Amino acid sequence: MAIPRFHCPQEIPATGIFRLPAPVAHHAFRVLRLGKEEEIVLFDGKGGEFRCRVLDSASVEILEKIAMDRESKLSVTLVQALAASEKMDWVVQKAVELGAKSIQIVETRRSTVRLSGERAKRREGHWTNVAISACEQCGRNRIPEMLPIVPLEVWLPTPRQGKKLLLSPMGKSLRDFSQPDGEIFLLIGPEGGLAPEEEALALSCGFEAMKLGPRILRTETAGLAAISALHALWGDFF
Repeated sequence: MAIPRFHCPQEIPATGIFRLPAPVAHHAFRVLRLGKEEEIVLFDGKGGEFRCRVLDSASVEILEKIAMDRESKLSVTLVQALAASEKMDWVVQKAVELGAKSIQIVETRRSTVRLSGERAKRREGHWTNVAISACEQCGRNRIPEMLPIVPLEVWLPTPRQGKKLLLSPMGKSLRDFSQPDGEIFLLIGPEGGLAPEEEALALSCGFEAMKLGPRILRTETAGLAAISALHALWGDFF
């Protein structure tokens, strides 16, 4: 059975007694019903993890800090067109599990959902929590950055160094690309794809069209399949 893992946003000491934050204590002892002397793992999102032993319903003894890094050697930013909430939750969760370094959600002309102001902030906070839960499950000790929602036409022109890939059925095969040395930006369109003007703007901003095969994938499938393919070809899947 896997040892339960919990994210603690505050600084964790290398040794000694540590009082768990209330939400972590509630999850550990009220939800999972962990008992005295059981082991758990804590991580603060900055790298490494802490092996601990439960003392009571609020405190643990920190046994050791382990310099464990499970980050991908590929630095992938998923640029995902905004979609319905349940699809976005799925995309964020699985992108974190697959090793995405950061997630940039963009509004496009064909996005079926519009978010702004306080509503956008709430959803961004929700997706950050989804990312944290995914890290707890998959073993990552660094929380991927969830970037604020922006319109695609605002995001695209900002200069960025790295390989820029646009998933498109009209692109060339992934195997025809050479392995990049630095950042990878992977742009995924919404249901129905990017509008022609958006695709043209992306290409003019240095993106290259890439396809994964002869089939057209749904927006919630495309980015995850592409990240998996990138890791299989250039990363740490094999």
